[in-house]
Amino acid sequence: MLQPNNTKFRKFQKSRVKGVQSNTDQLRYGKFGIKTVSAARIPARTIEAVRRVITRKFKRLGVIWIRVFPDIAVSGKPAEVRMGKGKGAPQYWVCKVKRGAILFEFDGISPQLAKQAARLADSKLPIKTRFVMYS
Repeated sequence: MLQPNNTKFRKFQKSRVKGVQSNTDQLRYGKFGIKTVSAARIPARTIEAVRRVITRKFKRLGVIWIRVFPDIAVSGKPAEVRMGKGKGAPQYWVCKVKRGAILFEFDGISPQLAKQAARLADSKLPIKTRFVMYS
């Protein structure tokens, strides 16, 4: 799973994901991609699950680029622990994704196969996405 080697802070504040993505809203590497329609936090496990689904669909053909990286730790307290006594330990990693950001790009496959892979990936993701092609 993806996670940073080291961070400036061990625990992060909770914040909202608002706005429209401006710097990663275009395809840069491949001919096909998956673009977000809404904003959300995507866990590292979900990114890995989507990568595996796409790889299996391509049957090891083509190339996949992951354009997002989970760099924010989400902390939590264990079950049945009373409130107080400080913030919990980091549990998992997420990446904040704004509306219009490219999540995955792929190349070296047919458009039909790319569209099928995007549909499978959409079912794994917690947000609405759409399939984009380089024009």
